[in-house]
Amino acid sequence: MTNSVQTKIENKIKSMKRGSILFPSNFESMGNVEAVKKSLLRLEKKKFLIRLAHGIYLYPKQDKLLGVLYPSIEEIANAIADRDKAQIIPTGIKALNQLGLSNQIPMNIVFLTDGAARSIVVGKRTIKFKRTTPKNLAVKGKITSLVIQALKEIGKENVTEEQIEIILEHLKLEKGETIEHDAKLSPAWISKIIKNVK
Repeated sequence: MTNSVQTKIENKIKSMKRGSILFPSNFESMGNVEAVKKSLLRLEKKKFLIRLAHGIYLYPKQDKLLGVLYPSIEEIANAIADRDKAQIIPTGIKALNQLGLSNQIPMNIVFLTDGAARSIVVGKRTIKFKRTTPKNLAVKGKITSLVIQALKEIGKENVTEEQIEIILEHLKLEKGETIEHDAKLSPAWISKIIKNVK
């Protein structure tokens, strides 16, 4: 029984793009939960798949020089969010890092979400999903949401002119009406900075 489930799963994976991030739920139509899990474990043993974390697999993409190309923590977090139909926003050092305001690569990355709160260990790093209010996720712009989280991390008293200049450069890529909308959802001091975009 499991063998045919495994063959079906293997064939489905072969039709996917290399580098795809997979979950047992991708294959629920092919067999019961146990059969699917066993099949994925067997495919991992065969080196057909790589296990990234508990219940998260990678259909590996190989590079001649670099070997297996692993997805970024962000790609894994986005794949989990897509699976759970949840929204996520990077916070803290990750937001600073994405905006070029910090060179620090955080070991633990925190995302705000409207999905379930949980921590997932991937290698030596941890992805943490922290449940938040709908207001925090009502922000429309990708850049504005990063800016709001980055400024919250820096704090009103610590933000420098240089950081504000970098932030305003990024915000030039965001639509005016998006900035207008998102400024209303942010704390007053952040709203003031955001609205300074020329």
